[in-house]
Amino acid sequence: MVRKVIITCAITGAIHTPTMSPHLPITPQEIADSAVEAAEAGAAIIHLHARNPETGQPDQTPEAFKTFLPLIKQRSNAVINLTTGGSPWLPVEDRVKPAAVYQPEVASMNLGTMNLGLFPMLGRYKDWKFPWEPEVLENSRHLFFKNTFADIEYALTTLSEAGTRFEFECYDTAHLYTLRHFLDRGLVKAPLFIQTVFGLLGGIGAHPDDVYHMKRTADRLFGSDYTWSVLGAGRNQMPVAAIAAAMGGNVRVGLEDSLWAGPGRLAQTNAEQVRLARKIIEGLGLEVATPGEAREMLALKGGDKVAF
Repeated sequence: MVRKVIITCAITGAIHTPTMSPHLPITPQEIADSAVEAAEAGAAIIHLHARNPETGQPDQTPEAFKTFLPLIKQRSNAVINLTTGGSPWLPVEDRVKPAAVYQPEVASMNLGTMNLGLFPMLGRYKDWKFPWEPEVLENSRHLFFKNTFADIEYALTTLSEAGTRFEFECYDTAHLYTLRHFLDRGLVKAPLFIQTVFGLLGGIGAHPDDVYHMKRTADRLFGSDYTWSVLGAGRNQMPVAAIAAAMGGNVRVGLEDSLWAGPGRLAQTNAEQVRLARKIIEGLGLEVATPGEAREMLALKGGDKVAF
């Protein structure tokens, strides 16, 4: 049988700012339209953040998500994955609230406290649309993204009660060992959906050896009890996706992770990146998974059991 590959598309995120691309979805309608287009292009899972429609700032209130979640559900059968990362400046209780309220099939889960340096992007732009943008980037010199054992346990126990499963985001080797710790304690259950993240300053790099290393470590720790996916940041997006797809993995793309569709060429839509990933997958003789196939592969509860 031909192997099925899950494409996740992360629509807007919290890292990139409006000045960086005119194509970054900001308003509820833009987020909804972009999510549906990405699903139509082949994304089985849609990963969602919310933003203030006037300023583009990340907004982790449940009310912000309410403005677009029903729109996406009405127009698409894609699996909805809500962030619990939200903004690194927020406490875990606030970051978890949207997923706790809306009980999605999947929520993201960061597995370790880490430095998260966004300040290198400061030098790429001279004129900013909003004053908050350079301020946030500059402040990331002092930023650590707090995900303690207590934070992770709080998020796991809060969301597991509603049957939400997790996209476990692992930015370095230690995060895989942390996940093994929670698996041994019975706070998470197989099959695990592990997203290894490459190329963000503060986490593991995006060299092919880094990708191989994370895969070998996950194989050793989890055996056949997990489904592997990758996220390459910035220009690393498609090279990392190609390596992982060839190694048996799944892929995540989207304007949260990269603004580009090629050297010096901004992606016009999230769907454009999905189509690029699809070309890689199908060029390897593989097939893109449908939302239904992704639900089966990840043992999800189904789109009829969410609270939106």
